[in-house]
Amino acid sequence: MKGILDRIEDGRHAVILVEAEGIELVLPANRLPEGSQINSWFTIDAENGQLALSLDQKTTSSKSEQAEELMMRLRRKKKGSRFKRN
Repeated sequence: MKGILDRIEDGRHAVILVEAEGIELVLPANRLPEGSQINSWFTIDAENGQLALSLDQKTTSSKSEQAEELMMRLRRKKKGSRFKRN
């Protein structure tokens, strides 16, 4: 399964959202793979009752590009306020 690092709370707890399962994983931040940052995507496997996380660079860059494209389209659409002041 795949999940995204949503936030780190109190500098100690990492919150990973797993949309396909509709769950939120909370684990010690020191268990994150090196190079992890907010909005990093992970491949999550269960091995011997433990969760194994690995960074998924391909998904991270793909999702980042999609978000950037959406933001550019939204900025191009913006034409100012429809409400005029008198």
